[in-house]
Amino acid sequence: MIYCVFRYKKIYGIFLIVLSALLVLVAAASLFLGTANIRYGDVFRILLHHIPGMENRISMDGIPDSAVTIIVKLRLTRVILAMLVGAGLAAVGSTMQCLFRNPMAEPGLLGISSGAGLGATIAIVIGANTTFFGMGSAAIAAFVGAMSTILVVYNISRTGSKISPTVLILAGTAVSFMNSAIIQLIMVFRRDRMDYIILWTMGSFTTSGWNKILILFPFLVIGITILLLYARQLNVISTGEETAQSLGIEVEKVKKILLAVCSMITAACVSTSGIIGFVGLIIPHVFRLVVGSDQRILLPYSIVGGAAFLVICDTLARIIAPPAEIPVGAITAVFGSPFFIALLIRSKRSVM
Repeated sequence: MIYCVFRYKKIYGIFLIVLSALLVLVAAASLFLGTANIRYGDVFRILLHHIPGMENRISMDGIPDSAVTIIVKLRLTRVILAMLVGAGLAAVGSTMQCLFRNPMAEPGLLGISSGAGLGATIAIVIGANTTFFGMGSAAIAAFVGAMSTILVVYNISRTGSKISPTVLILAGTAVSFMNSAIIQLIMVFRRDRMDYIILWTMGSFTTSGWNKILILFPFLVIGITILLLYARQLNVISTGEETAQSLGIEVEKVKKILLAVCSMITAACVSTSGIIGFVGLIIPHVFRLVVGSDQRILLPYSIVGGAAFLVICDTLARIIAPPAEIPVGAITAVFGSPFFIALLIRSKRSVM
C-alpha cells in the first residue's frame, strides 16, 4: 500500500515537471511572437545578455535599442505578469471549488472582481493620478474596491461566528450584479472614459511593468504558500464539515483564513491586470479530471496550468488582429463560456 502511494506521488511529480517544462516553452514562444519583427537570434541574445553574469559574454552588436526595449520591457514583463496572474487565479479557483464543494466556483464568484472593476472605474472617471510604489491610481482603487467588496459580502453572509457557503455565494452574486450595474451607469454618463473602463473590465496586460510584477509577487508567494499549508485540512473539509470537526479541525477558522487569502490574491491579481474571468473555473476542473481532488496534488497542477493558460491567451490577444489588441478577458471568455455550459449540462445530468 505504501509503495503504491509513493509510486502515484512519483508519477504526479514527473507529470508536474513535464507541465512546468511546457510552461517554460510556452513562455519562451510568446517572447518571439508579436507585431514587431525581431529575429529569433536577436531575441536569444537579448535574453541571455540580461542574465546576471552574462552581460560581458553576449554581444549586443547589431541589435537596435528598440528591439531590446520591446523584449525586456514589454514582452517579458507581459509574459511574467500573465504567468503570475494565471497562477494566482487558478490557485484561488481550486481552493474555492474545494471549499464550497462546487465545481463551478471561481474567483469572481464573491464579487471581488467586480468590486475591483468598480474601484478602478471610479478612479478613471475622477481622473485620479496618484501613484504608490509605481502603481497607478486605478490599480490602487481596484485593490481597495476588491477588499471592500469582500468585507461587505462577508458581513452579509455571516451569522454570528459562522459563514454559510450558500449565503456567501448568493451575497457575492448580488453584490457583483450591483457593482456591474454601477459600472455600466458610469459608462453611460462618461462616454469619454469608456475605452479605459472597458480595458479594465475586460482585462489586459498592456500596462504591464516590472513594478507590477514586484508588487504582485509577494502577495502570490505568501497567499499560495498559505493555501498549500491548508491543503490537507481543506481535503477533510470537502468531505463534510461535521466530519472535519470530529477530526479536530476548526472549520470556521479555516474557512475565514482561506476566504481572506483567496480575496487577497484575487484583489492583487485584478488590480494589476483588470478583470479576467474563467481561469479559476477551467484550469482546476480540467486537472481535477486528471489527478483527482486531492488539493496537495491539484493545487500545484492548477498553479502551473493556470500560468500556461493565461500566457497562451495573452499571446493570442496580441497576435490575432495586429496591430490592434484584443482584451485577454475576451479570449478567456471564448474558452470559458462553452466550458461553463458543458459543466452545467453535466451537473444537470448527474442530478437527473
